[in-house]
Amino acid sequence: MSKTYTKADVILIGAGIMSATLGSLLKELVPEWNIRVFEKLDRAGEESSNVWNNAGTGHSALCELNYTHENPDGSIDISKAIKVNEQFQVSKQFWSYLVNHNRIQNPQEFIMPLPHMSLVHGERNVEFLRKRFKTMADNPLFEGMEFSDDPEQLRKWIPLIMEERAMDEPIAATKIDTGTDVNFGTLTRKMFDHLEGKGLEINYKHSVEDIKQTSDGTWEVKVHDNKNGKIEYHTANFVFIGGGGGSLHLLQKTGIPESKHIGGFPVSGLFMVCDNPEVIAQHHAKVYGKAKVGAPPMSVPHLDTRFIDNKKSLLFGPFAGFSPKFLKTGSMLDLLTSVKQDNLATMVAAGVKNVSLTKYLIEQVILSKEKRMEELREFIPNAKSEDWNLVTAGQRVQVIKDTEDGGKGTLQFGTEVVSAADGSIAALLGASPGASTAVSVMLEVMERCFPQHLKEWEPKIKEMIPSYGESLMENPELVRDIHTSTGRTLGLAEPEYTHSK
Repeated sequence: MSKTYTKADVILIGAGIMSATLGSLLKELVPEWNIRVFEKLDRAGEESSNVWNNAGTGHSALCELNYTHENPDGSIDISKAIKVNEQFQVSKQFWSYLVNHNRIQNPQEFIMPLPHMSLVHGERNVEFLRKRFKTMADNPLFEGMEFSDDPEQLRKWIPLIMEERAMDEPIAATKIDTGTDVNFGTLTRKMFDHLEGKGLEINYKHSVEDIKQTSDGTWEVKVHDNKNGKIEYHTANFVFIGGGGGSLHLLQKTGIPESKHIGGFPVSGLFMVCDNPEVIAQHHAKVYGKAKVGAPPMSVPHLDTRFIDNKKSLLFGPFAGFSPKFLKTGSMLDLLTSVKQDNLATMVAAGVKNVSLTKYLIEQVILSKEKRMEELREFIPNAKSEDWNLVTAGQRVQVIKDTEDGGKGTLQFGTEVVSAADGSIAALLGASPGASTAVSVMLEVMERCFPQHLKEWEPKIKEMIPSYGESLMENPELVRDIHTSTGRTLGLAEPEYTHSK
């Protein structure tokens, strides 16, 4: 029986925030292109982008201590924090463009202003936070940040955390009011609702089973229609694999050289969720602590106010979990089937290198509720067990690859784009800061895969993202303009342009 093909210019695999962002950018730049999306679940933004599966911090490095570190000479390196913050400013500009041009409505349904805070205990950590604050407060991206080691001031900022706290060691915090809470699931669905109205075709309950390049350079995508059990074949000039943890398996099926020697290590997150409205009402911030010695960066404890379905919630975590699935809705065989001949040595090397991580994960998995409550009480001293329940968040697949500085089988804790040399296919792997940097990451995909169009697209990209091609850190006026304009459009706090020292 001969195959019948349906042709598209672009195929996006996975209906999460990444595909929604790339689809939105392309529809603005080349509205005539035919774009088709395949999603195995029954609606958009339900896997890694779902509000319960995503930390939703609007990662802008305002509070995440793992984005800054102390150099041997005692100075603080904030280069990663600057990069992450600049990427989040790019996202905010694009979302503002979408709101201003009526592509999406009611931004308060997906983004809310919320103070971001870092909190530390002990003399050495307080000194680190003070130095970090001084380094950051002089940077235009972090204007408005405050520091305090005064318990009375901290009681005003974080009453729930300070109540009944034994003051047996120094404590300090930084606070900045320009932080946000983002519901990436809602944002994803808003973007796809608009795109569907513009002719983009989304196919739900469709699982991609195979991808291969044909002799003329286009890609053939074999898709299973889970609703009626049919197999379909689609071709496209360009394919983007944005299937969260599921991207690695699909990338391996492409057979491109760039897909070799890459593995994935799945980590699931668990959060304690507060059920007591009186407790929830006493806290209004995202408060990030410092990861325990020996714990991986993704385990930084934080107490987060979240806005979920227009309701204020309070979450504490993450506690790491382990499942061999690459997606929450994945298969128990995902990890095993991702090991191939070309990445076996890489995976084995990673296993040997990360014995301490494996031990940490095992310890986390077997934690009792009371042990989890003990960790929570380091943040909320009088937390009551009956007010909190455990919720399983999404699966994250950390990239494992061979690197020059880390050697064979290095575990990566970031977001990574893998693309073919001819630019005809790209995949997104990895985890945090992920969704928050979606616009920058998709611009990177476009720069790699559509270099021949960039000159013609640049004016429109600059209209959508005024800072495109500029360093925000070196342009304080532009930072202020962006904070003001995006703040107005998205209903966010604007920074005070003074800082306490």
